[in-house]
This record gives sequence, C-alpha cells and structure tokens, in this order.
Amino acid sequence: MTRSPATSRWTAHDVPDQHGRTVVITGGNTGIGFETAQVLAQRGATVVLACRNPGRAADAQARIASAAPSARVSTLALDLASLASVRRAAETLRADHPCIDVLINNAGGMRRHHNLTEDGFESTLATNHLGPFAFTGLVLETLLATPDSRVVTVSSIGHRRGVINFDDLHSVHRYRNSTAYFQSKLANLMFTYELHRRLTAAGVSTIAVAAHPGNARTEFGREMSAPARAALSPRLRAVTSWLLQSPQMGALPTLRAATDPDVHGGDYYGPPGRAQFTGHPARVESNTRSHDTAAQRRLWQESEQLTGVTYPLPRQPSDPHPPRIDA
Repeated sequence: MTRSPATSRWTAHDVPDQHGRTVVITGGNTGIGFETAQVLAQRGATVVLACRNPGRAADAQARIASAAPSARVSTLALDLASLASVRRAAETLRADHPCIDVLINNAGGMRRHHNLTEDGFESTLATNHLGPFAFTGLVLETLLATPDSRVVTVSSIGHRRGVINFDDLHSVHRYRNSTAYFQSKLANLMFTYELHRRLTAAGVSTIAVAAHPGNARTEFGREMSAPARAALSPRLRAVTSWLLQSPQMGALPTLRAATDPDVHGGDYYGPPGRAQFTGHPARVESNTRSHDTAAQRRLWQESEQLTGVTYPLPRQPSDPHPPRIDA
C-alpha cells in the first residue's frame, strides 16, 4: 500500500468509516481526548470513554450523543493512578467487549507538587506511563484477538527534554513538575517502540503507534505556571496562533494514528516541521534518546516489576520472566 505523503493536509474528513469498530480512549471526556472520541463516534465507531471522573464522562457521553444521536458511546470508570482501578476497568472492559480495534492511551496529567499514589508511584509517572502500561497489558489479549488492532499512545513534544531517571523514577530525592512530565512523555514513546518490537517478534497483526498533539489549548494548562496559563488564554489567540492550536487540530494526530490505513507499527504522528507546534498531522521523528533500545527494555522491565503486569506475548531474550497476564 502506498503511504500518504508527509506533507498532505490530513483532516478529520479523512477518517475512514468506523462502523463495526470498537475504540477505547482514556481521558476521553475533555480536550483532545473528547475531540478524538467525538469524531470517531460520528464516523460510526463504538466508543468507550475510560475516565477517572464518572460525572464528567457522562457529560461527555451526552454531548457526543447530542451532536451524533446515532453514536454508540459508553463510559468506563478508570483511574490510571490506581492499579486497583486499572485492574477493575480492564476486567469490565474484557467482559463487555470481546473485540477492541483501537486502544488510545490519551489520558495524562502533570502534578504541580510531588505526590505519591496509593501504590507508591509518583503520580505523573503513574498516570502517564505506569497506568497505561498496566491497562494495555491487561486488555492486550482482546486486542490480539481483533485483526489489525492498534495501540495508540499520546506523547508530547516535551519528550525531547525528558530523561528516564532509573535511579529515582518516582522523583523522591528531587521533584520538578516539568521534569517528571517530560520523563513520562519520553516513557510513552519508549513504551510504544518496545511494544512495537515485541508485537513484530510475535508475528501478530496488532500494531503500536504514537502521536502528539503539538501545542493545543486544553484544560491541561490548569497545572502549568501562571505565565503558561496566560499564554493558553483564548483572548491571545491572534497573537499565539503560531504556537497554539485548537483542541480539534490537536486531536488530528491521534485520529490519524488510530485510523489511517497507511499507518505502520512504530510510526509517530504530530504536526510537521522542526518545532512541531501546530499544523496538520504528518509522520514525524522523535529524538535519539527515545530510540535507545537498552533503555526501552530496562523501562519495560521496571514497569513490569512495579505494576505486576506482564504481556501475553512470546518471551523476549531480554525478559527475566516468562509471559503471563495478571487478572
């Protein structure tokens, strides 16, 4: 199949018909997650909004139904910062949906102050990486049973400033919210590339893909500094249009990664150009650090040990344990 040129102006109108497909999206109640879910529902997909706040998830469900009365949208309680919640949600999802065509790991956050979850994880790392790692592993058998399924993980251009601090993954000794966030976004890409390698080695049709929204005006900015929050204000749109784009535009890379038939495993989509701040989605490159295979494998092993979840795939040479899936 011929691949789409990187310079094509891919829009929501290019999303293929999604009837008969089931898409699970974490954090689908707001921001780019909501915009992604709404487009997929309008194209006919059965959409599951996996969200931490049931009330906001129900509100998002109602908003999508209002815009697309025939849409099939349900909600799933999922707090990625809690392994207990992740396990409950995965069990419910497996019972309710025997087929999952796309899992979109979209939910994310950045905590202004250092905080440990009930599992002892730094909360930004838990929400952005460890929770999605566990959730993906716990529903992977359903994805593997669905031909040509996809795992799409949303990263950030902030990954360029990220470093995986294996000596202090949970930022116990020193915490800066931006450092913790950038580490987690680098982890998203390293997870995607390692998962892609493992899926390829297993000879399955499921693929792992990554995307990033560029800079979008969303509620994510509520955890940022006062100057950053001011820059996100819609009142400054005329001045900051080169730097920030709408949530609708920010959702396009995820939508393309999730639906474009020309996507290959291990691809990464985002706004084009050197800065990758704004624009229609194209296949882009992540930084050199994200492609460090030794660090990818080490992060994978650390994630297994911390979450207690391993993936139901043939054992890799670097893996210390045989594969299993924890219910």
